Amino acid sequence: MIIKPSVSVLSSDRIEQGVELDLKVKTLAGAAAFISLPAVYAYTPLINSHDHLIGNWVPRAGDKRPYPNSHIWVEDMKNSFAFLERNMFWVNDGSFELTDPSASLIAKLGAYKNLFSGCGIVQDHAPLQKAEYYQQFPIFVPSSFRQCHSITLKNWWGGASPEEEMKITKGKIPFIIHLGEGTDELTKGEFAALKKSSLLADNTMLIHGIALEEEDLIAIAQAKASVCWCPSSNVFLIGKTLKTDLALAHGVNVVLGTDSTMSGGINLIDEFLAAKKAFPTLETKSLYKMVTENATKALMLDPDYAFLNPENTKNLLLIDKIDPDPFENLLQIEAENINLLVLDGIPRFGDTQWLEHFDLDMDDYTEFRTGKREKFVLGDPQELNDQIDAKLGYHKDFPYLPF
Repeated sequence: MIIKPSVSVLSSDRIEQGVELDLKVKTLAGAAAFISLPAVYAYTPLINSHDHLIGNWVPRAGDKRPYPNSHIWVEDMKNSFAFLERNMFWVNDGSFELTDPSASLIAKLGAYKNLFSGCGIVQDHAPLQKAEYYQQFPIFVPSSFRQCHSITLKNWWGGASPEEEMKITKGKIPFIIHLGEGTDELTKGEFAALKKSSLLADNTMLIHGIALEEEDLIAIAQAKASVCWCPSSNVFLIGKTLKTDLALAHGVNVVLGTDSTMSGGINLIDEFLAAKKAFPTLETKSLYKMVTENATKALMLDPDYAFLNPENTKNLLLIDKIDPDPFENLLQIEAENINLLVLDGIPRFGDTQWLEHFDLDMDDYTEFRTGKREKFVLGDPQELNDQIDAKLGYHKDFPYLPF
C-alpha cells in the first residue's frame, strides 16, 4: 500500500513534502492501494522512555509538596487517595509480581495511556517480569533491560544489587535507574555514589537527574550515557527539574518520559507542554528527537524505530494537520486526531475507515467513538475500565482514555 501524506517527518532534521510511503502492513486486504492524505502529517511512532505502567491511577499523589526528595514521596504516596483507591482493585503484596491478573489489567491501561497519545513504545520501569507480561500489551513494552530503583533505596521493589544488575547487561542492554530526584544533600550525592559503584556507562539511563550539576552532566556526556527527563512529575513533586539546557549544550543524550500519572502528566503530550513551559526557547524539534532518535539510542532499540522509512514503512504515526509546522503539530495530538498508528507492521489504533484496507481478525480489536470520529484499537480498553468499575462499585474515570 502506498500512502502520500502532506508532509513526512523522516527524522528530526529532515522533513519532506509529497513523499510516497510504502506501508508494510502484515495483513493488507485485496490489491495494493494508493491513498493520498493531503491533510495529514506522517511521523514515526513516539517512544516514552519512562513510565510505571502499574502506577497510572489518578489523581496525583503528594500532599506535602514540594518534597526534598522523591524517596519521602514513595512513603507519603501510600496514604494518598489514589493509592488507597487502587488498593481496592489490586494490592501490591511486596512481590511486584505484575502478571497477577489485576496488576496486568492496570498495566494494560497504562499502555493505552501511551497508545492514545501517539506512542508505539514505552519503557516500563519495574522489576523484570515474566515473558508473558511483556507480550500482552497493545504496544511494544521492551523486556531487554536491567534496572535498579535508585541508588538510595536500592532495589527495594525486586531485583539484584545495582552492581549485579549492571554486570548482567554486559553493556548490551540498558541499565535503568532513578537518580537525583530531589534537591537535598542525599540526592545531590547519588551521582558520586553511582560513579563509585562503576554504574556510569554508555548503556546507563538515569531517570530524572534534578540534582545533577553541570560537571555531572559533562561526565554523563563523556560516558555517552543517557538522562530521561520527566518535567511534569519533577515540577509537581520537587518544584524543580533537570537542567535540560545545560544537558543539551554539553551533548547529553536526553530522552523524555511521563512517569506514572500518580506524579506525572496525563500522557507524553503533557510532557511536551511541561517541557516547553520549563524551557520556553526549547524547540519542539528537539523534543521530537528525544522521543524518537534519542530514545532509540538510550533504550538500545532497533534503529528502525528512530526514523520514518519511506521504502519500508512498518512503523507509522499519522496525525491530522492542525498546525502548519509539523513539529508544533505534535503539541496538538489527541486520540481523536490520530489518523493511524502502525508498529512492526501491525495496525494498533486509528480511524475505522482504514479497516477496509486491512485484513484484520476483528476478534483482536474493538471499536469506539471519540469526538466525531469512529476508532478501532487493538484489544479492549473499555472492557478493562468496566472491570475496574465492577470491582470498585462505581465508575472510575481515567483522563487518558478517550471514551
